[in-house]
Amino acid sequence: MIRLKVSDPHTRLLMAMTVAVFLAMSLLKPGVFLSWNNLRSISFQFPEFALLALAVSVTMLTGGIDLSIVSTALLAASAGAILQTQVFENPSSLAATGLAVAAIFAVGALCGGVNGALIVHLRIPPILATLGTMQLFSGLTIAVTGGTALYGFSDRFLFLGNSSILGLPVPLVIFVLLAGLTGLLLTRTGFGFKLYLLGGNPRAARFSGINSAQILLRTYILSGVLASFAGLIMAARSNSVNADYGASYLLLSILVAVLGGINPDGGFGRISGLVLAVLSLQFIASGLNMLRFSSFAKDLVWGGLLLVVLAVHQAVKNRRNRATGPLVAEDKR
Repeated sequence: MIRLKVSDPHTRLLMAMTVAVFLAMSLLKPGVFLSWNNLRSISFQFPEFALLALAVSVTMLTGGIDLSIVSTALLAASAGAILQTQVFENPSSLAATGLAVAAIFAVGALCGGVNGALIVHLRIPPILATLGTMQLFSGLTIAVTGGTALYGFSDRFLFLGNSSILGLPVPLVIFVLLAGLTGLLLTRTGFGFKLYLLGGNPRAARFSGINSAQILLRTYILSGVLASFAGLIMAARSNSVNADYGASYLLLSILVAVLGGINPDGGFGRISGLVLAVLSLQFIASGLNMLRFSSFAKDLVWGGLLLVVLAVHQAVKNRRNRATGPLVAEDKR
């Protein structure tokens, strides 16, 4: 469940930032930013990287990270595209569309399982394991697509990325549902409790008898499935799958997660904060587009903002450690 705890200082600051960015963009470009077409365009655009941010967030809560989320999304989308457009004689059939969607989710889960196995069984640090699989999955995507764009999806498939339900864009509906379900999973189930404990205090998790290997494996599979949803929306919205699509999404997803209050060291963070961070970043991105910033300038803004947020986080962490003493650091070993 997505709950906004307004009493939380970070949530108050993030809400203030979201409102400030919205008002600033509204004043700079009132006739454009507040137009129905722009707001509708925003609601179609942000679910892609928002789902990727959701995928990387669940792994960060364990104290790890998944750098392969974009590669997983593209590989999964490529598998669905090939199945629908090159295997079935009638790509528009319900069976072709249904199996293509199922293949996307299956490949996403498989990629997440590979990441989890490398981390759990081979004990490779998450940042190195997923850095390697990021390149592996990207290479596989280029191999299966031949380095060219795949296109020709059915109208049923394109509905998932370009249509609306009761006036709400389908990608937005998918993100809201998945964010809500992920929030429930993290805050209302034993799996979520164990995941937070594992990320916040690995020693306590070990002494309490939690199967850390099982929790980590499930977490990375969940990350892969969430990334595959992003791949589904990418393919459906653009009616194509390209191996170099979303090159800046990894940086943006990590920025959203950290800005939303997900602790890079694990153990702390809420989905509600991530949702607010998504809105803030999308408002900024929309404003930069209106002000005709180049893609290189936007990457500069995202990178600089991420460093600032991480620096503030580290400063707060250092101050907390000085106040609580060395025992806190001991628990993270």
